[in-house]
Parts: sequence; C-alpha cells; structure tokens
Amino acid sequence: MRVTVGDVIAIGPGKIALLEALDATGSITAAAKSLDMSYRRAWLLIDETNKALKEPAVATAAGGAKGGGSALTDSGRALVALYRQIEDSALAACKTDIKRLLKLLAS
Repeated sequence: MRVTVGDVIAIGPGKIALLEALDATGSITAAAKSLDMSYRRAWLLIDETNKALKEPAVATAAGGAKGGGSALTDSGRALVALYRQIEDSALAACKTDIKRLLKLLAS
C-alpha cells in the first residue's frame, strides 16, 4: 500500500521497512545498512516522511561525545502499527483474489 500526497509517496512499504529497521537499530546508519541503502537515501526518506506527517515519525539526536541516535516517536510507532494492521486487513479481505492473481504469474 502506498499513500501519496500530491506527487510524493508519503507512506509506503519501503518507508515502513526503514522505520522498523530504525526502531530495531536506533540508528539511521545501521537501519540503512540493514536494508542495503545509503545513509543519504535513508535520511531523505525519513525527512520526507516526517514532513508529510502532522507529527514527526523519527526524532534524531546529533552526534557528540556519547554519539547521536534516532528513535521512533509515539507517532512513528502508531504509524507503523496502523500501516501493518491495514496491510493485514487488506490481505484477509482480498485473499481469494490474491490467489487468483498469483496463478496468473509465471513461476
């Protein structure tokens, strides 16, 4: 599922996967690496997501003596949970049609 705002994909599977990876690692760098993505690409996707939301999904702390870090906000956690819930509901509702669609694909 993708949610667009104008020409921008505000929310989609890649952004949700990135938010989940960031939540697991606590770092944009580590999240990007886990998804085989550049730091810059990850940062741009997070920035785009934060700008599309009323409240940011990710809070970041600048590096320093103790290092930086990033974390999902309560809004970010709610976004990921709701996205996955919608995905599960859609899959359940469309199960028969998805099976029919998969039969059309080359194996």
